[in-house]
Amino acid sequence: MELLKIALLQICPCGCPEDNLKKGIEYCVRAKEMGADIALFPEMWSSGYDIYSRPAAEWKAEAVSEDGVFVEKFGKLAKELHMAVGITILEKYAPKPRNTLILFDRHGERKLCYSKVHTCDFGEERELTPGDDFYVAELDTPCGNIKTGAMICYDREFPESARILMLKGAELILVPNACPMDINRLAQLRGRAYENMLAIATCNYPDTVPDCNGGSSVFDGVAYLPDTAGSRDFCILQAGEKEGIYMACLDIEQLRAYRETEVHGNAYRRPEKYGLLTDKKIEKPFIRPDRRG
Repeated sequence: MELLKIALLQICPCGCPEDNLKKGIEYCVRAKEMGADIALFPEMWSSGYDIYSRPAAEWKAEAVSEDGVFVEKFGKLAKELHMAVGITILEKYAPKPRNTLILFDRHGERKLCYSKVHTCDFGEERELTPGDDFYVAELDTPCGNIKTGAMICYDREFPESARILMLKGAELILVPNACPMDINRLAQLRGRAYENMLAIATCNYPDTVPDCNGGSSVFDGVAYLPDTAGSRDFCILQAGEKEGIYMACLDIEQLRAYRETEVHGNAYRRPEKYGLLTDKKIEKPFIRPDRRG
């Protein structure tokens, strides 16, 4: 059975969009030479997520259009390499920029454009426009069509993000990231994969980037195998701290067989009992003065 090869580009940005474009292309070529079917960048690669060390007006000026040269270069590259590319950008958008992932398939076709829904409004990301929905696309791969969705960094910390993607059919979630991947954040990813019976691939920046430490990971979502006692560790890749390309091989047919029989995902949910989840009222101790409406 053919395995889906996911390359996590855990690489350090160069200081400006022009140089990040060049380095991004270089590492996509390397990933293809390693046999990758998908290459995923860390969060906001176009600007290197450099939003905390300088005035907002300065980093906002580096925003790029979702249909501009920076993005289209990766679309053309995806077609040339016959490899899907998940490129991340600080997107030019009114009234404020967005934190966006654009996924091209191996034919260079744009399959997904997702902007971070759960912006970190307790920090500089308050200067961003949040995304308005979660999306799932049919991604053509050497393993056939795979239903693929996306979250970005802080989205991971809300179970609803992955749950909505699962309900929309996602089998694989791509997660660009820019923060320390400590034991608890890794546990969140593990939990999202386990409870929704799907694969999650997360790409972070290496430890040379402030407030990042590598730790890119892939969870294949399969906790139990036939003829195997007990549960298994379904983390199939855990990167170290250093810069590099980290490759995971995902058995999508194994995941699909598992989803046909196991008890999680949408098998036994009781959505009629969950009405409170959509109640917008917030009470103590969760009231925050900087929360957006």
